[in-house]
Amino acid sequence: MSAALRPVKQGGAATSSPRHFLELSDFDTPTLRRMLDLAASTKRGDLADKPLAGKTVALIFEKPSTRTRVSFEVGIHQLGGHAVVLSSKDMQLGRGETAADTAKVLSRYVDAIMLRTDSVAKLRELAEHATVPVINGLTDVSHPCQLMADILTFEEHRGPIAGQVVAWLGDGNNVARSFIQAAARFGFTLRLATPPELAPPAQLVDWARQEGASIELTADPVAAVRGARCVVTDTWVSMSDEKDGGPTARHNQLAPYQLNAALMQHAAPDAVVMHCLPAHRGEEITAEVIDGPQSVVFDEAENRLHAQKGVLLWALGAN
Repeated sequence: MSAALRPVKQGGAATSSPRHFLELSDFDTPTLRRMLDLAASTKRGDLADKPLAGKTVALIFEKPSTRTRVSFEVGIHQLGGHAVVLSSKDMQLGRGETAADTAKVLSRYVDAIMLRTDSVAKLRELAEHATVPVINGLTDVSHPCQLMADILTFEEHRGPIAGQVVAWLGDGNNVARSFIQAAARFGFTLRLATPPELAPPAQLVDWARQEGASIELTADPVAAVRGARCVVTDTWVSMSDEKDGGPTARHNQLAPYQLNAALMQHAAPDAVVMHCLPAHRGEEITAEVIDGPQSVVFDEAENRLHAQKGVLLWALGAN
C-alpha cells in the first residue's frame, strides 16, 4: 500500500502513544468492535453521565461540513467535554504554518484533535507530531467515521454484517475506499460497481484481498446489487472535485449507476439503502428510494453522533 494508506499498527494493548483514529486499516477487528460497543452504550445511555468532563477537543475544518461538525460538537457536549471549532481562516495552518507545528501547539492546549481536510498527508503529519489523539474527520482518500456509523446502522437494522453482501454504486471515492477497508475488518462481501475510470485504487483492493476480504469489482450495477442486503451510493461530484472533465463529464459517466427503484428490484427484498449525505435527489439516487421504506439514510446520519462518541471515548481511554 502507499504511505497514505499504510496502516499504523494499533490494537487493544496499552500504549504510551496517542490513540489516533486515522484509517480503519490501522486497527484489528476487536478494537473497532470495542469502539462500536462504546457507541452503542452511549446511544442506550449506559455509560457514565459525563465521561469527558474536563476534556477539550479541537475540531479543525478545512472543508465545509454539516454532519461532521454538528455531530462532533454535540457529541462532545453530551459527553461533558468542550469543543473548540476552527476553520482554516481562523488558523495559521491556513496561512503557511506546518501541520507539525500546529500539532505541537494544540497538543499543549487540548486533549484531542479532529481534522477534516483534503490532504491525507496533512492528517498524517498532524498525527505524527501530536501528543494527543488525532481523529480523521474526512480526507480525500477516506472517511472512517462514516463507516463506523454505517456498520452501526446496518447491525441495528439487520444484525451482524459479517457474511452479508454490500453493494456500492458510483464513484470509487473516499467513502468507497473506507468501505473496502471495512470489508477487510468486518467480514462482509463488497461489490463495487463503478465506471472503469473511477474505480478504487488497485493497490487498496489488493491489500483488502490479502487481508481476507471478498471484494468484487464490476462496471455492471445490476450485477453488484443482485441479492445485496445493503446498497450504498454517494454524491457524484464531491466538494472541489473538478477532475475527469468536471461535473458534466462525471454525471455522464455515472448516470447508469443511479440508485433507483428499478435497480433496487435486484437487491434482497429486505435490503437497506444508505447514503452518507448530502444527497442530490434525481442524480445519484431518486427521491422514491431515499425517502422510501428501505432507506435508513437518516438513521445513518444520526449514528454519526453515536459512532463518533465511541471513537472519542476509545481515543481518550474510556475502554
